[in-house]
Amino acid sequence: MNREQFEEIVEKAYEKIPEEFKQKMENIVITVEDFPTPDDLNQLRIRSRKLLLGFYRGTPLPTRSIWQTARLPDKIVLFQQNIEGVCRNEKELEEKVYEVLLHEIGHYFGLSDREIYELMG
Repeated sequence: MNREQFEEIVEKAYEKIPEEFKQKMENIVITVEDFPTPDDLNQLRIRSRKLLLGFYRGTPLPTRSIWQTARLPDKIVLFQQNIEGVCRNEKELEEKVYEVLLHEIGHYFGLSDREIYELMG
């Protein structure tokens, strides 16, 4: 699948995110990359670049300070090659993109992996 088609799936997944979450999200960018960077993997202590499907790069809302100066936008990155690698068809791909996007939005709101998995059931 080419990048443009994948990004369309990401846009459709974002449209399905509950409105109460989207209204509280600000100064955040959602992007697509093929694979995580070595820095991403080191930060998470992951050895294989194929294991990470998405990553939140930023300061979670609960840990921000009113004293922080202007900053660059936070980023949610979805790793296209890794997501495609775990999906067998387009339906699975759409579901996985939504799941990964929702998971990374959870990190934006300060939730841990455990809390996110409990909420997602």
